[in-house]
Amino acid sequence: MKQLTGFVSISLLIFALSNAWAVSPVLPKGIIPLSPRPAPALKLKDLDANVYDLKIAQGRWKFVHFWASWCGPCRREMPSIQRMIKRMQGSSLEIVLVNTAENEDTVFSFLAGVAPDVNSLLDSDGLATEKWRPRGLPSTYLVDPAGIIRYVALGGRAWDTKEYINFLHTLLAPSGK
Repeated sequence: MKQLTGFVSISLLIFALSNAWAVSPVLPKGIIPLSPRPAPALKLKDLDANVYDLKIAQGRWKFVHFWASWCGPCRREMPSIQRMIKRMQGSSLEIVLVNTAENEDTVFSFLAGVAPDVNSLLDSDGLATEKWRPRGLPSTYLVDPAGIIRYVALGGRAWDTKEYINFLHTLLAPSGK
């Protein structure tokens, strides 16, 4: 009887783990799952003076990326973000870049030199960034279609590599969690 109970217990454990892996995407290096929490408000103007409101983007995954031009890792990764944006074009991923506490001229000059096709929201006073509480820059939050923060990536990375692009596509698939 003990052998049967042990066999059933191990079988149930294997079944449960295989199901957990089946619905969870494989996490690339540096992507950290978070305890789910609602995304803070984010309503800012971009470089073209258009107002963006995160609440209006409900129903889609959002890639919310906080950066600054004085940040070395931010500077190095921005070209890869531009390439990622092109590779994700046509997908339902909403890519939102938020410059932290810099003026419009500084942001515009920086982007013109390293990522001319990228637009960014301007958090000139840093108040919106404070609500999100990034632990440093760059910080990227992945927000699910219901407005819940699910993942964070701290520090710079090559967002346009196959590893990260595949992960983002997995999130966008109907069963993405």
